Amino acid sequence: MLIPLTRETFQELIPAVATGAQYKYFWGKPPDFLRRMLISAVIVVLLLVLYNFAGSDVGPLVLITGLIAGLYWLWGPILWASLRNAECRKYKYCGFWQGRVLDIYITDEVTSQEETVNQKGQLVIVDNLEPRINLEVGDKTGFTTTLKAPLQKNHQGIAPGQAALMLIMSNQEDLGRIAKVSDIYIPSREVWVSDYPYLRKDVFIEMSEQIKKGRKKDRDRDNRSTKRRSPADY
Repeated sequence: MLIPLTRETFQELIPAVATGAQYKYFWGKPPDFLRRMLISAVIVVLLLVLYNFAGSDVGPLVLITGLIAGLYWLWGPILWASLRNAECRKYKYCGFWQGRVLDIYITDEVTSQEETVNQKGQLVIVDNLEPRINLEVGDKTGFTTTLKAPLQKNHQGIAPGQAALMLIMSNQEDLGRIAKVSDIYIPSREVWVSDYPYLRKDVFIEMSEQIKKGRKKDRDRDNRSTKRRSPADY
């Protein structure tokens, strides 16, 4: 099932400014935070050097720029999440997609490398592996796609045959060529599978419930219409 959505709904599902979940994603782990702190410190030092050479004429500019740069560790995640959202919002059209889980399997992915020295004094590069869930979904039209994401404990209940919902993006009005897909929601398990939380989950779930109710009303109306027909109608 594929239902086209309005541009207004698209922009509500993927906002221009980072959501809380997206901010948390780009906040990252302690090394990511320390990296941002280092960038902030380096920029502030460079600005101080510039001030010493240029004198008081650039004082106000250096002060304002220094305050902004000094807080990069705080607002950096907002910037990067907003840019990530902009990559999706550039597509002209989107649609609500419902299909089924076709396959699910686990792989290991190298997330980082560390250099260490073994007992013989030799330099050894150690790969840090992270388990990833590979979720393949598809529908009756033959469309399939696979989403790879970090493995979570709540993914254990996902199984082939379960309904899968997501947002698809395209530059074609008829959504004939799908350019990008969002995170995937498994309603029977109330579980999300995502590498990056593109969607506002509350809005997406509410929208999916409204679509479900609308389709049920259509089926009930069709059933009542069929029951009212007389044998002569056939």
